[in-house]
Amino acid sequence: MTLEEYLPSWVLDYLAPIVLVVGGAMALIIAITYVRDKESASYKACVLFGVIVGILIVVLAVIEGFKTDVYTKLLIIIAAFTLIIRPVRDIHISVIIGLMVMILTYIALGSLDGVMIADKIDLTPLSQGWVRIGIAFVAGAIVYGLLNFAEALVKLFGKILNLWPVLFVLGIICIIEGICIYMGYGTIFDFIAGIKWKSAEIIALLI
Repeated sequence: MTLEEYLPSWVLDYLAPIVLVVGGAMALIIAITYVRDKESASYKACVLFGVIVGILIVVLAVIEGFKTDVYTKLLIIIAAFTLIIRPVRDIHISVIIGLMVMILTYIALGSLDGVMIADKIDLTPLSQGWVRIGIAFVAGAIVYGLLNFAEALVKLFGKILNLWPVLFVLGIICIIEGICIYMGYGTIFDFIAGIKWKSAEIIALLI
């Protein structure tokens, strides 16, 4: 599946800078509304819209990809991750998934009542009483243990990136990066590396 038949060619040509500017602007808006009033309906609405933008960025990356440098792609990924994880960064996902596995295992074990393996091994005891509960608990605990460390790392980065000063700076960087790419001057790193920008060319692009 491609987007060529649905979007103008210029949108696809400038997909990366568009995504960067939109994602950066969304990060800035969230940071500003958070500082003003983190309990306000406008802030919560911005966070929800930010999740939608982040998911859309991921979908675009899967469907079309972004024709740009590795650094820029990494910046896009960080922006999408930051927007998506913000509302769930304090939720213990591993506990929820572990509990779900426990429940599903308990339900699945119920189907073993009367089941025989090679007409010799009766699995019925696994579907009854404390044995059934114990197996379900162990299965949930194993899944929880495996996911807990990964979740801790993800949430650590998510919390750091979602500190409002970091989010504000990330938004500015994304917007500047998008403008740099749109104007044909590469990435921010190209500018830092000493590539000179000719004011006449910039003015010509803006006219």
